[in-house]
Amino acid sequence: MSNRKFRFAPSPTGYLHVGNARVAIANWLLARQVGGEFVLRLDDTDIERSKPEYAVAIEEDLRWLGLDWDSSFRQTERLQRYELSAEHLKETGRLYPCFESEEELAFKRERRRREGKPPLYDREALRMTPEQIEKAIANGKTPYWRFKLSPRIVEWEDGVLGRRTVKLTAISDPVLIRADGSFLYTFTSVVDDLETGITDVIRGEDHVTNTGVQLDIFEALGGLPKRLRFGHLPLLTDADGGQLSKRLGTMGLRQLRRDGMEPASITGYLAALGSSKDPVAAAPKDMVETYSLAAVSKSAARFDPKQLLALNRRYLHALPFEAVKEKLPEGADEAFWLAIRGNLDLLTEASHWFDAARGHIMPVEQPEERDFLKVALETLPMEPWNDDTWSAWSGALGQRTSRKGKALFLPLRRALTGEDHGPDLKTFLPLIGRERAASRLTQSMG
Repeated sequence: MSNRKFRFAPSPTGYLHVGNARVAIANWLLARQVGGEFVLRLDDTDIERSKPEYAVAIEEDLRWLGLDWDSSFRQTERLQRYELSAEHLKETGRLYPCFESEEELAFKRERRRREGKPPLYDREALRMTPEQIEKAIANGKTPYWRFKLSPRIVEWEDGVLGRRTVKLTAISDPVLIRADGSFLYTFTSVVDDLETGITDVIRGEDHVTNTGVQLDIFEALGGLPKRLRFGHLPLLTDADGGQLSKRLGTMGLRQLRRDGMEPASITGYLAALGSSKDPVAAAPKDMVETYSLAAVSKSAARFDPKQLLALNRRYLHALPFEAVKEKLPEGADEAFWLAIRGNLDLLTEASHWFDAARGHIMPVEQPEERDFLKVALETLPMEPWNDDTWSAWSGALGQRTSRKGKALFLPLRRALTGEDHGPDLKTFLPLIGRERAASRLTQSMG
């Protein structure tokens, strides 16, 4: 195993969506490609919003996608480590107490805007004397803590975006510890990456500025920034190029799973998203050798649910019975699967066609077709039935009624399946059987 170490760090404040999954897949594929480690870190320091059920769901969804991990931990297990690191920054003068209220900060920002200055924090708290700080605390004020950024430009070669720079003097000193003593992600993530030996950070493009800040904190804690590699994936947009982030809840993995989307379709689609490669449904283990971060475009990637559904459709149409038999309704056999798979967008639709083949449905009532359906019932062949039964029956019926094409086939399909479209009746009719077919023809007469 190499010394390369990647991590995926979701917050258990909700369910995973396709944006999270894309980042997880990229990190997992790159880790496995170089023989490195893949770490699952749950950023659960937001006590109010983090829920145990979300943590469980995250692990379940990752496993469903075909992703595993070499180790995992929760940030709430490392609070003492964050305390020690914070003390070090305080002792070196990089972490300083502030007492301004939100109202005071808002007033300062507005004043700077009126003066034509950027609305940055003015570092007034840095000018407080020890006596003033003690007095503020004695008067009941509780400090929150900001990190004093270096007056420099941070640079790195990004694995996706190329050369990137962040001017720290154009950013407000970030708050690392809230007044209630809780730590912010900007701080805890750096401590974890430093102490757990992370070497590669692959995440969304919205973290670019954050990366500049975190590299400054990383160095202040004694880390060597050159040890880290970064890759920032451009954010996802919808099919029309609009912002997808506000609608990611509708693209949750749980919902896609309930809808019947295959995990291989999701992983294959997300791995190719933003590159020039045509997406192919594939499990993560089958994409390790071909995945390349360099192939990801610097432009925003368009997530198109219709394209994902089309990929899922092609995937299902080629799946053998052995690959799906555990997911099909009880009693479904290979003949059933081969008859219906070409008509599925989602595997969950198989249950409907199983009812149509072996169960009970409500045929479309067609009183206007009563005479035609009566002849159809009279000419219905005796069993046993096979793939030739439909041709023989429809041929005989056509001769008796002089009907052909849609006028012949549609009333029969509606009566037998309750639908206007569906599997080829050549293979589907034998699954229905003569008794059900006769009953449905009778019911459809109205």
